[in-house]
Amino acid sequence: MGIITVLWEKWVEFRRDFYKITMAAMISPLMYLLIFGFGIQTTSHGEPYLMFLIPGIVAMSTMTGSFGAVAQNMSVQRLYEKALDQVMVSPTPLWQFITGQILGGALRGMYAGIVILLLTLPVQNGLIFNGWSFLIMFLNGMVFSTIALVLSFLSKSYADTPRYNAYIITPMSFLCNTFFSTDQMPGVFRRIVGALPLSQASGMIRAISHGEDPGTMGVIVLLLYLAVFSLIAMIYIYRKKTL
Repeated sequence: MGIITVLWEKWVEFRRDFYKITMAAMISPLMYLLIFGFGIQTTSHGEPYLMFLIPGIVAMSTMTGSFGAVAQNMSVQRLYEKALDQVMVSPTPLWQFITGQILGGALRGMYAGIVILLLTLPVQNGLIFNGWSFLIMFLNGMVFSTIALVLSFLSKSYADTPRYNAYIITPMSFLCNTFFSTDQMPGVFRRIVGALPLSQASGMIRAISHGEDPGTMGVIVLLLYLAVFSLIAMIYIYRKKTL
């Protein structure tokens, strides 16, 4: 019941701010597509660069949509509205509250990714997006929702959220197999960047879009990130309740 309550809250918020959320999901990715995809007439891996770029933008959109949906709201609710304190004294199981936040953020990320797919539908030119693509998009959204949840617990003020975007989300947006392949990076740096969750999601979505086997290693890596950050979130919130 607690999970449904949190998801209902997210749904009410989504309906209330539908146009704002949709425009926010469209503007930056659309600018990247116009500037890099259409403005730079080049090829990548023997195909038009736009065909390489679209899967990366879709993966990036699931990341930014999920992270933004959780980080900002949870920071405000915890620091100013004290809603987290109210949840702790309520009969709602805390694991259900955390699960609801993660699922709600992942669904918001999925929506952002689907918006980009619809926008690029006229120019996809044979790219494949199927059930596996959407599963990876959702899993990627869950990972970044969980990361956002942990960071919102650690925030000391509302101003910390934009800093997290600058320190974490923006670098990953440009480095993690979105605008160019990590294969072109120097050895150690390539392995570090390649192990990040967005690199894994972008690689798998791109492989599927070109009719290739994405493998299972990327899914395992994303599940490990999800497990680790979910555990950190659980430890934080249960420890805070016992204080």
